[in-house]
Amino acid sequence: MPSSRRRFAAAALVLCAALTGCSDLDEPGQGLSRNDLVSDLAAQMSTAAALTYEASYQLSGGEKATVAQAQKPFRSAYVYPGGKVTVTADATTQCRTQAKATTCTLTAPATPTSPPPAKLFEGADATGLVLPSTVLALLNAAELDNDVEVVQHDTTIAGRHATCVQLTGVDDAAARDFTTCITNEGVLGSFSGILNQTRAEVAMTHYAETVTEDMFQLPPTAKLVDRRSR
Repeated sequence: MPSSRRRFAAAALVLCAALTGCSDLDEPGQGLSRNDLVSDLAAQMSTAAALTYEASYQLSGGEKATVAQAQKPFRSAYVYPGGKVTVTADATTQCRTQAKATTCTLTAPATPTSPPPAKLFEGADATGLVLPSTVLALLNAAELDNDVEVVQHDTTIAGRHATCVQLTGVDDAAARDFTTCITNEGVLGSFSGILNQTRAEVAMTHYAETVTEDMFQLPPTAKLVDRRSR
């Protein structure tokens, strides 16, 4: 007669065959549920905060944007059509270009207890740039929703391996239905969906593990408005 271990493995394989997206089981208990998969992707994105990288994206309509971050000290930059946001130890800065004139407004630097306000990124959102933090929030919401439908596939984006999920029926989130790909490093590879009632599509076109320092610098001809407390 088969051992208890073998009976358990056989039962697990039968259950796995009935579940969409369940991986093969070499040992009992190794399969991932749909929520486990979403949870793993969210965890990957969270660990990406420790990376130094620069990623370029193509937006809807052919425009381009860039997201970059570096460590020691931590700093990040978001460059999009008509604007730029930098988060450094000195200031949180939003730059806007209108009629070929650029104005950069400096506010107090972000802290662990006081992150940059969502309003700071409204200009980026308006151009169709989807922030990694936005996708992470969506994955966290999907992880808590036991009724969400998940379809998984793997792909390569800008030379990086990525895991993609198509999520349908996510409650209490900015996007109910969307598809996103996350690279093995935890970096946003792509996103497609209706985000806050607007179609958003981004796809990474270039990835580098180094960042040029000018990504965090302000345009030399910009008018500076300093609203930091003195």
